[in-house]
Amino acid sequence: MQHAIGAALQPAQRDVIRHSHERSATFGLCETMRPDYAVLSGTELAVKLDESRALFAHALPVMETLYAQIANTHSMIALTDASGLILHSLGDDDFLARAEKVALRAGALWSEEHQGTNAIGTTIAERTAVTVHGDQHYLRANHFLTCSSVPILDPHGNLSGVLDVTGDRRGYHQHTMALVKMSAQMIENRLIASGFSDGLRIRFHSRPEFIGTLMEGIAVFDLDGRLLCANRSAQFQLGLELGALRSQTLDALFGERVDELIARAGDAPCRLELHSGVAVFASVDFHARNMSSVPSTTSTIPARERAGSSLADLCTGDAQMNDIVARVRKVIGKNIPILIGGETGAGKEMLARAIHDDSPRRAGPFVAVNCASLPETLIESELFGYAQGAFTGAAKRGAIGKIVQANGGTLFLDEIGDMPLAMQSRLLRVLQERVVEPLGAARAVPVDFMLVCASNRKLRERVAQGEFREDLYYRINGLSVTLPPLAARSDLRAVVDKILRHERFAGRVVYVDDDVLALFARHPWPGNIRQLSNVLRTASAMLDDHDTHIRIEHLPHDFVDELGEQPTFDNATPPANVARLVDIEASAVSAALKAHGGNVSATARALGISRTTLYRKLRV
Repeated sequence: MQHAIGAALQPAQRDVIRHSHERSATFGLCETMRPDYAVLSGTELAVKLDESRALFAHALPVMETLYAQIANTHSMIALTDASGLILHSLGDDDFLARAEKVALRAGALWSEEHQGTNAIGTTIAERTAVTVHGDQHYLRANHFLTCSSVPILDPHGNLSGVLDVTGDRRGYHQHTMALVKMSAQMIENRLIASGFSDGLRIRFHSRPEFIGTLMEGIAVFDLDGRLLCANRSAQFQLGLELGALRSQTLDALFGERVDELIARAGDAPCRLELHSGVAVFASVDFHARNMSSVPSTTSTIPARERAGSSLADLCTGDAQMNDIVARVRKVIGKNIPILIGGETGAGKEMLARAIHDDSPRRAGPFVAVNCASLPETLIESELFGYAQGAFTGAAKRGAIGKIVQANGGTLFLDEIGDMPLAMQSRLLRVLQERVVEPLGAARAVPVDFMLVCASNRKLRERVAQGEFREDLYYRINGLSVTLPPLAARSDLRAVVDKILRHERFAGRVVYVDDDVLALFARHPWPGNIRQLSNVLRTASAMLDDHDTHIRIEHLPHDFVDELGEQPTFDNATPPANVARLVDIEASAVSAALKAHGGNVSATARALGISRTTLYRKLRV
């Protein structure tokens, strides 16, 4: 075996390459042999993508950013799983064509057992960053390559995958490895952020300007003060590897109690002292699903509370909504598409987001597309993306479509009943094959996402009319649920309180008087929850600075007038315990007039109406 290991290499790197060559020989590989070019089928690759969906979701945007830095250098970027299987790649077209010849593409396995010494496989074997240049590769077929790979570790310190930049050996740049290391660290930090949504997160550095950068340390603790996770920078600053840190507590590492730091969460960076005596600046974030487990000293900071479950947050007392949530929970995470029906404004996107937030894919993106709002001429490029120069006016580098953006997360197609038939055919093919072919692109892109669709149309009728594909209908209709209109729900007060509490209109939590709630109970709400939110937003804007209660005089006049002219009771007469609108309004006007000493102009200004309208109401 006459491999040139490279005299210019550092001793440690030279040993890494030498050991890899020795392993390659024990695998029975010969330097002149043809590499294993077997590539997984689209279906098999989709299964592997599903197994690594969190990694893929967080790596994809980082890969796009990295590519922007190395574009036009005759190179490519590859992401692999822990076995060395390439999950995704992107790069310069001229080099991709050469890379295809040695199966350097999605679905190919680049472990040392299959390809001999190469940056991806050797990184996996050594668990360290590796550059393999030219004839340092074991197989001669790969000598034209120069590759730099970095391991990506999950929040628990296990190998999750590898990020690699590969190019023509003649275009080797020393700075490439630094870029790959930075990108891998970004992915690891994103995995930590999504993997530990609960607990106390400390971001720290000895220099305050480095907080919020890749240089910051990130340590996550549970509510008992036990360390859950620490990124590489935190391990370096604390002087301990992750295995040793797991036995440490918040008090031992930072000299602070959990309740003391929770009280400072969200404030400006504070000064802490590491166990080594080094002073650092720290930014503290705190989230907890189960607030009952939070130390009692934190009960005074409700603004930092977080709902335990988005789906649970939708259960506000209505039996219909409780049943919908119960049914949805049974299919989450089981690769069953969900179809949401209901009137416009009934909360279909709200339910879709709750499904995503409570699913195993919550770490991935939630991408919503309103199929009714996109012009037919743009919906194809918006959904499927396009390659560089695919059509006149296309962006110079092409564009990633919404479907690819949703990879690893949830794709929400709202108003899918309005999707053009031609696009329905393309969507059906994506759902069947789990690959997307961008406009003008030579290669298909594998995708993996949870599908949630919604429509205010009756899709069965659209199918019967030939306006919606029957095969697509059955493909998206795994579980079908229909949201009740707001007027048919029994939890109106709870819905109102929830909107006011979550939105914090006027910069504070406000409430509605019982008289206003009685009005709300009589309204048909054709716009459903969306209309209710707008009414509450407008009414809140009418409040004086220190007022916290919405009264009838604060409501939009068209809303009040509409209900006053067209009362909507189930029976011919209103219930005995509900006051007549005109009586309530007259009482409010009379009180306002009295408060302003009979001054009509001042009263009209206070009520936000014209003097003519006020005179009309006084005559009623």
